[in-house]
Amino acid sequence: MSETELQGRIALVTGASRGIGEAIAHGLATRGARVIVSSRDREAVARVAGEITAAGGEAVAMTCHAGRLDEIDALFERIRAEFGRLDILVNNAATNPWFGPAPDLPPDAFDKTVEVNLKGPYYMMARAAPLMAANGGGSIVNVASIAARVSMPGQAVYAMTKAGLVSLTRSFAKECGAQGIRVNAILPGLVETKFARALVDDPKVQKWVAGLPAGRTGQPADMVAGVLYLVSDGAAYTTGATLVMDGGATLG
Repeated sequence: MSETELQGRIALVTGASRGIGEAIAHGLATRGARVIVSSRDREAVARVAGEITAAGGEAVAMTCHAGRLDEIDALFERIRAEFGRLDILVNNAATNPWFGPAPDLPPDAFDKTVEVNLKGPYYMMARAAPLMAANGGGSIVNVASIAARVSMPGQAVYAMTKAGLVSLTRSFAKECGAQGIRVNAILPGLVETKFARALVDDPKVQKWVAGLPAGRTGQPADMVAGVLYLVSDGAAYTTGATLVMDGGATLG
């Protein structure tokens, strides 16, 4: 992939204030995209956008709570006003406020998980699709999880939302293909981020990780190449696909 292949393209990355989203934002910028760095943390997205700019890339920070429709609408109004187009959307924002037995899940934790992990990406795609179509198409990548495929104790609703996101990926790919819009997903395994810190630090999980074919946890940077491929012209015939990036965790 050329270092300038994404030159001139406008890319929105949600949940880009840290971890996988931050790494993806930097990766897109190194390939020439102008990146909209978005999350609800104003200071953090400003920091990431500043670091991209300092490294020679182009980025702008825009705050948005990825689970609130009014903020999503405001974000897309700003994108439309400032850029007039959107070529790439990476739905990375996610939450997992509950880790415990499924029957004990509090209703507010259920609602928050569904709001951010499922409702948010749905409406991000719904708002992005017309904007992309008006300019000849675009590419959407949803950051799901291997939890969409593998039952994980203590994460019933999180897994449900990630499975739902894979289903949405396929549905939007089918409905939007005629408009030149491709929609794909990556399925990360255990990636060493603040989001997954409780799991990464668990001795039982560490023992499990040591037995993986890759022999280690993933790093945010490990997820970038998959996204860069899926948004590139080299993936022009790839849509509705899920790219598993888990160090071999789902091999059994």
